[in-house]
Amino acid sequence: MVQAIGVTEAGDADALTVLDLAPEPLGDGEVRIRVTHATVNPVDGMLRSREGDGVRVPGMEVAGVVQELGGDLPFAVGDAVMAIVVPDGEHGGYRAEVVVPALSVVKLPAGLSPAQAATLPMNGLTAQIALDTLALPAGATVAVTGSAGTVGGYFIQVAKHAGLTVIADAAPADEAFVRACGADEIVARGNDFAAAVRQQHPAGVDGLVDTARQEAAVLDAVKDGGTVITVSGYAGDGTDRVEVTPIFVFQAAQNADALQRVATLAASGVLTTRVAGELPAIKASEAHRALEQRGLRGRYVLQFD
Repeated sequence: MVQAIGVTEAGDADALTVLDLAPEPLGDGEVRIRVTHATVNPVDGMLRSREGDGVRVPGMEVAGVVQELGGDLPFAVGDAVMAIVVPDGEHGGYRAEVVVPALSVVKLPAGLSPAQAATLPMNGLTAQIALDTLALPAGATVAVTGSAGTVGGYFIQVAKHAGLTVIADAAPADEAFVRACGADEIVARGNDFAAAVRQQHPAGVDGLVDTARQEAAVLDAVKDGGTVITVSGYAGDGTDRVEVTPIFVFQAAQNADALQRVATLAASGVLTTRVAGELPAIKASEAHRALEQRGLRGRYVLQFD
């Protein structure tokens, strides 16, 4: 049996419990990973609290060691790796052992601990896909909300590496961090973000990535014909002045090229990780409660024996 952390019914953080689950079958083109670290993200709380039947195991980011390979793949048993996981029922990252497509796996970036690397596969990939979707040329201007968050901070770093001028939001306590990520300009976070951006860029910026889920409130920051990327869907507000493009990272979970670029950027120091703390997997409830408190910076990472 495989130890996992999950829920059998929807609930708050205390609904998380230790489970003993059957090992997952290994198919062709798949990798069995012994998970040593799994990152706790907001989406995990959403899965935990959502009504549904049966066992559900959260977790979209893991680091660990290759245990078994399904075919001739570019890994070896014993390789240290990180992977993105798309949760489905008993399948999720909060497992001591998980099977994922090989296209969702890359070797651990050099110089990073497994805990640090575990914060990259989903969060870093989201930032990279946002940048790829914008497809802005070097020198273009891009705004980002939620800049002090994990995805927001990663996006600033990949955008600067691509040669973009970044306008970021920040609370006073986060300004130093956001500047350290590489933001060229900082405006106050909140409902006046679009107006503040327009004060500095009267014609509007070329693109925007909305990780803070402000949706229609930030559209005016972008020039006519510009692009807005959302990371959690978008109901729309009827405007056709700008192009709003939702991205969903689970759709890119087998984009091996983008995931490898994330790993390469992390190994070179372009992407810098933030681990808020490490906890034994059996204390996942504690990590979920911390995640729900405002002001948490970085991610908690669960440790499996």
